[in-house]
Amino acid sequence: MAKNKSQTGTGPSQRQLRVGELIRRILSEILMRGEVHDTDLNRMSITVGEVQVTGDLGIATAYVLPLGGQGKDDVLKLLARNKGELRHMIGKQLDLRFTPDLRFRLDETFDRMDDTRRMLEQDAVRRDLED
Repeated sequence: MAKNKSQTGTGPSQRQLRVGELIRRILSEILMRGEVHDTDLNRMSITVGEVQVTGDLGIATAYVLPLGGQGKDDVLKLLARNKGELRHMIGKQLDLRFTPDLRFRLDETFDRMDDTRRMLEQDAVRRDLED
């Protein structure tokens, strides 16, 4: 029996990528339209950068960031508090037998890009790259 990429440790399978992207789009739309019954959450503008799904599709981890980076701790608490409703709403639109459990993490992609950009601007690094 052949193993998929996620089982061999070389990356997610096409199905994981497809399901993750579908969940990302649905979650983004739900949050953008303010469909959750929580006024605190609906007041926030939240970007869903990526959703990674485990190989068995049992857990979906959404990487999120509030607009402007303000209220990072609050956004994780609010999303966790409303994950049951969010999961139910996603499940109604998702064409799967089972809706993955939702987890939320801060999307640190932009912070890492800024760190990399600052590192590349350093004189010593620039000299090394030019050599």
